[in-house]
Amino acid sequence: MKILLVEDDRNLNKNISFFLEKEGYQVDSCYNGEDALYYCQEGAPDLILLDRMLPLLNGMELLKQLRGQGNLTPVLMLTALGTLADRVDGLDAGADDYLVKPFEMEELLARIRSLTRRSHLNASPAHREPRLCYGDLSLSPRLRELQGPDGTLTLSGRENALMEIFLNNGGQALSRGQLLLKVWGPDGEVEDGNLDNYIFFLRRRLKNLKSTVTISTIRGVGYRMDDTAQGE
Repeated sequence: MKILLVEDDRNLNKNISFFLEKEGYQVDSCYNGEDALYYCQEGAPDLILLDRMLPLLNGMELLKQLRGQGNLTPVLMLTALGTLADRVDGLDAGADDYLVKPFEMEELLARIRSLTRRSHLNASPAHREPRLCYGDLSLSPRLRELQGPDGTLTLSGRENALMEIFLNNGGQALSRGQLLLKVWGPDGEVEDGNLDNYIFFLRRRLKNLKSTVTISTIRGVGYRMDDTAQGE
């Protein structure tokens, strides 16, 4: 999922970007409204985090221009202006949600997940993201939601990336090298034990969902996802 972060406070911009990227989001950031308008026209973000007080073109004017152009990308406005009148103005200008500074990063994540679910449900059937399925599991990679017999869980960025690979390769042995390359990238700084930790996390997720799907260790190779119900 690609997020455009428009925030002129460079330290805050850097901190938010770092936090979201650690959670598995792709982040483009800029510091003024004119650059943001260009990004929106060229980069097609899935979500915009928009500061209200921006140089060159303020957040309210940017939002009005986007909506006037027919751009319906979900917008979460981030601002220190938190009176009722300020919030009403922002929502009336076309914002989908409004978060007042200072805020906790966990709340920001929750707001992002909420807006993503909402935009996904409102999309036309032709544009809705297909879910990945294997055994009694289904995954929405965009929402990072894993559904099983006992409910739905939200995965972390790394968990989601690993689960997506396993679901796309159910029943096939995947080497440690393949998994490390696809999840952490060729230049990722990762210790070999990190993969084992995330496999442990996914196994715990599967247990919590009471799934018949398991992740097996293939000695000398790596891991394989299997559906134990198929052998019954």
